[in-house]
Amino acid sequence: MDPAAAGLIGITVFFLLIALKMPIAYAMGLVGFVGFSLLNNPSAAFAVVSKDLFSTFSNYSLSVIPMFIWMGFLAFYAGIGTRLYHFAYKMVGHLPGGLAIATQATCALFGAVCGSNTATAATIGAIALPEMRRYEYNSSLSTASVAAGGALGVLIPPSVIFIVYGISAEQSIGKLFLAGIVPGFLLMFLYMLAIYIVAWRNPKLGPAGPKATWRERFRALGGGLFEILVIFSISLGGLFAGWFTPTEAGAVGVAGVALVTLVQKKLSMEIIQKSLSDTTRTTAMIMLLVASAVIFGRFIAISRIPFAMAEWAASLQLPAFVVIAIILLIYLVLGCFIDALALILLTIPIFLPVAVSVLGYDPIWFGVIIVMVVAMGVITPPVGMNVYIVKGVAGNVPLETIFKGIWPFLFAIIACLALLIAFPQLATFLPSLLH
Repeated sequence: MDPAAAGLIGITVFFLLIALKMPIAYAMGLVGFVGFSLLNNPSAAFAVVSKDLFSTFSNYSLSVIPMFIWMGFLAFYAGIGTRLYHFAYKMVGHLPGGLAIATQATCALFGAVCGSNTATAATIGAIALPEMRRYEYNSSLSTASVAAGGALGVLIPPSVIFIVYGISAEQSIGKLFLAGIVPGFLLMFLYMLAIYIVAWRNPKLGPAGPKATWRERFRALGGGLFEILVIFSISLGGLFAGWFTPTEAGAVGVAGVALVTLVQKKLSMEIIQKSLSDTTRTTAMIMLLVASAVIFGRFIAISRIPFAMAEWAASLQLPAFVVIAIILLIYLVLGCFIDALALILLTIPIFLPVAVSVLGYDPIWFGVIIVMVVAMGVITPPVGMNVYIVKGVAGNVPLETIFKGIWPFLFAIIACLALLIAFPQLATFLPSLLH
């Protein structure tokens, strides 16, 4: 069988298995193993699978994942998100749509500790939605603002998806973290602008709350933001300065969150047990995804599909930005059906060589762009993981109501992507400055 044809059949079978509700990690591993067997031989496939599974689970560089995930879950159970939301509300709650705007700031700040879009959406949703309901906010705006704000957790470091991209693309995790800072906060401000415009045009969607005094704001600053700045500065600042490896930075972050919550008398054995349990479950899921993606990637590599796509891209008589726009459109469509982590692991072996070797783009910049497009997938139907999480938190709000309110935030992401494509320095100047 022609290798390229076998590759296309394998990809089709992969999507068919996903449609049949098979877990993505199992689908990637199974298709990768069978495809490698057909194009090579079963003995070689068994040897490759056993080697890849062992090397993935024993890879020290992957130990960074449980560290940052544990830091996020500790912050979640210790109630840091509640204090962050209180501070953000005191600052901007008096504006049209102020509570929804405060939600974006809180999601960004909590994402600086958490690194997970789902944990950010769940944590801030549980805090913000009751408050917005109390001030009679439109259900569509309030729920969509939480779902979209949760996506900031994948851009603002530390980001689990940046870690997985860095490992898969063999790029510096520290540089990726630096590259995500400006785009992450730029997207946050674009979210805020979108909310302000929507609420300004129709004040009934997001009534303004009472204006806080500066005394109240400074009091909220001491109880909400200061601890995050300390943890962020020590953990990621040490990583950027070269004092820590990524894994050590995660461990320092865990220790920082634990120390802060211990001083505030929020730390308990129950919180430690819950955070460890959730960390173990999430880490196991990610590790299995990574191992399965490696197996699937080997099959895709020997099918020569990446090389064929690179040759096709090189043969197009189109500007590089048009080709990258086509790639982003493919990511956007796939992101509607595939989980963010799985999509990164599945597509990087195919599209990264095209973007870097053929089109000449910076792999760090490409990583930021791809993570931002993938972030769209967590709020778009039919998968829209953040939307389903917010639905679970909100209770009786229909899914279609949440999806209806997503459009302003999708336009904000598109605007942010356009700015990053027009001005790549937004993502690359910090890594180039400090490295």
